[in-house]
Amino acid sequence: MPFPGVDGQNIAYSGRLLDRYGPDFTYRHWIGTRSFPAAAGIIGLVGTLLVGAQTKPLRSVLLRLKDSGAGPTEEVRARSTFTATFHGTGGDRHVVCRVSGGDPGYKTAKILGEAAMSLAFDDLPRTSGPVTPTAAMGDALIDRLVMAGITFELVERRLAGSNT
Repeated sequence: MPFPGVDGQNIAYSGRLLDRYGPDFTYRHWIGTRSFPAAAGIIGLVGTLLVGAQTKPLRSVLLRLKDSGAGPTEEVRARSTFTATFHGTGGDRHVVCRVSGGDPGYKTAKILGEAAMSLAFDDLPRTSGPVTPTAAMGDALIDRLVMAGITFELVERRLAGSNT
């Protein structure tokens, strides 16, 4: 099902900023589930959170669900991982890439920290105005993320429409 969020808009903007994406670049953001009830649950949860965050009484209830600063234990964080799989088609080619790493909450903070370090210390392309992380930092950020324990993996490369 289509996944709501700003990622699609940001990635499409990167495509417009960088020539290497090409003039026909498009991006769609999807989430896969194994069953219709799981999909319906995700839609319900996201909808509830979106409405709840905008409505004062519901926002108060949501804020009381967990104490500020409370989070998973160190053991839970050690067992937690994230994986994002990307399918790309261009011309006659199809690729599948995977990005994965440890605890997604901790890794999000790590990604932000590495982005700040990249902006401060790496030799980056000259840009101006509002730019996306890809346009601002590109491969320099990917190199930092790999050193921080995030894996970028080419899973499959084939001609589009073939199974080989």
